[in-house]
Amino acid sequence: MYDSQSLSHTMWECKYHIVWIPKYRKKTIFGELRKHLGEIFRELARQKECKVLEGHLMADHVHILLSIPPKYSVSQVVGFIKGKSAIQIARNFQGRKKNFVGQHFWARGYYVSTVGKDEDAVREYIQKQEHEDQRIDQLNLFE
Repeated sequence: MYDSQSLSHTMWECKYHIVWIPKYRKKTIFGELRKHLGEIFRELARQKECKVLEGHLMADHVHILLSIPPKYSVSQVVGFIKGKSAIQIARNFQGRKKNFVGQHFWARGYYVSTVGKDEDAVREYIQKQEHEDQRIDQLNLFE
């Protein structure tokens, strides 16, 4: 359960639950895009020496459990992942090859919480997102 990692002079275990949404919370994470985003996020995290421990893509938001080394700030890594993934989305799914200025797929902000010793509870929460979202949608039908 506790898997400390190390750099040359540091032992660390820094895990974060991060959530972010597409611009205007549009339900745009579906179909072909949804299949490829997980791999895109894992590769971008690897480039920053981070690791995606758990993740779930909903139609209108992303949940991810990320292990980030202490030499990087959370905002630095999240900004990198969101920025580079938006470029890949524009390139591969929106047909744009260049000139990405002013193009935004993700909204500006994000939610982050440290995981600490509650990693199992956070993993379970992320895994059950789809079921919970469907349950809430069903409750909204009766309003």
